[in-house]
Amino acid sequence: MSTTNKPLKSTSRPGRSLAILGIVMLALTATVFISGATSVRLGLDLRGGTSVTLQPRIAAGESGKVTSESIDQAVSIIRQRVNSLGVAESEVAAQGSGTNRQIVISVPGDSSNRVVELVGQTAELRFRQVLAEASGASVTSATDTTTATPAQGVSAEINAKFAALDCSKPENLQGGAVDAPTDIIVACERSGANKYILGSAEVLGRQVSKATAGIDQQGASSWYVSLVFDNEGTKAFGAITSRVTGLASPQNQVAIVLDGLVVSAPRINEAIPSGNAQITGSFTQLEAQDLANVLKYGALPLAFDRGEVQQVSPTLGSDQLRAGLIAGALGLFLVLLYSLLFYRGLGIVSIGSLVIAGALVYLFFLLFGKWIGFTLTLAGIAGAIVAIGITADSFIVYFERVRDEVRDGRSLRSAVELGWIRARRTIVVADFVSIIAAVLLYFFAVGGVRGFAFTLGLTTLIDLLVVFVFTKPLTSILARLNFYSSGHPLSGVSPRSLGVTVQTPQEA
Repeated sequence: MSTTNKPLKSTSRPGRSLAILGIVMLALTATVFISGATSVRLGLDLRGGTSVTLQPRIAAGESGKVTSESIDQAVSIIRQRVNSLGVAESEVAAQGSGTNRQIVISVPGDSSNRVVELVGQTAELRFRQVLAEASGASVTSATDTTTATPAQGVSAEINAKFAALDCSKPENLQGGAVDAPTDIIVACERSGANKYILGSAEVLGRQVSKATAGIDQQGASSWYVSLVFDNEGTKAFGAITSRVTGLASPQNQVAIVLDGLVVSAPRINEAIPSGNAQITGSFTQLEAQDLANVLKYGALPLAFDRGEVQQVSPTLGSDQLRAGLIAGALGLFLVLLYSLLFYRGLGIVSIGSLVIAGALVYLFFLLFGKWIGFTLTLAGIAGAIVAIGITADSFIVYFERVRDEVRDGRSLRSAVELGWIRARRTIVVADFVSIIAAVLLYFFAVGGVRGFAFTLGLTTLIDLLVVFVFTKPLTSILARLNFYSSGHPLSGVSPRSLGVTVQTPQEA
């Protein structure tokens, strides 16, 4: 006795699945508008941006400091600084060999100038006792006592450099100076208002274990940077604050020096043994956050001079974007044409699946651009185009399973359910292979390849969602319609399209 036409019992509720998908899409759309994520962020190759070369600064007799290890360490620190700003799809790489190695940084969009300024800082943080303080101008006459008074216990050479230092000149406010911690130095205040003679460094930046930006809620809402020292730094900071407390001004001040410039020089009223300190200096929010970032990831092992700076034209980027979109649209059109020609009425499901998948991908691009700084590059567009094929594979596997069941004599409704049971394992395994490949690429690659991997992984996950909550439920609903269940010639499941020969009664 044959039971091939008996409907297969199913607990699936296609209407509920489609309703859940609709709610999810409405929620995502609402989130897009509430968060203000109205446009996809484009990468350097599509939107334009800045590419800058950093050249190691080599002082006389110090060529041996520029090693592969020091360049690689600088690349790692710079990459961490860039990533901490949420600037996605930036590239930091070393080029050249030997002492000719350079670091090339490519940053997309409007944030390029800020990042370029930030990443090149050596971030040499020093805490030094103030030995002398004066206004920032140089000595202009023999009667100028503001800067001519020599500091006690300091060499005549240092006093002469102190008197001649003019902090109103821009070249003396650029920073970037690299000095030995044991040196007695002269330095300008960041604003140029004052200049100092500073003793040897007693607390170093490498002794900072944590740095965060904060805002003074009690005072004038000014920004500052909080520091937490490690054990060695805590002891050193406690020692210097204990020693200078009670000394006459300005020797009771401790200068905080970053890359050769004095950020602030607070007066120490009591010893600070806790290992916590604050850097103040009329910071804006961005300045405080940038300073915390460069201190958090450590000082660069080398000083760098800015070399060639190239601007990537937005016009060139728009041409590449247009070419990528044309390629994606052509691939999508061919997949849809194939679906309609081969699957006919069932092609409605594949078209709907691709439309829903495309809408979800677009919504996630908008939200991730706002939340995590995701930027779409030409490589990312390539990942999305590859995902069109992955989505097509999923519904092809399912449709072919359904058609096989119909060939075996099952009704369409039974074939849809049994075909899904047999197809979903194949779909899940195939998609997870793509996801594993995307994850490995993302974690072991850099630059544009990571953008390709991220987009490929995201679109593959969306494909799984769409197949489970849209493709299969919609197919179940269509199977209930007489147009499909009766095997209409345009349904895609007619005997002719399935290659089934229908036996007709012969006349006697």
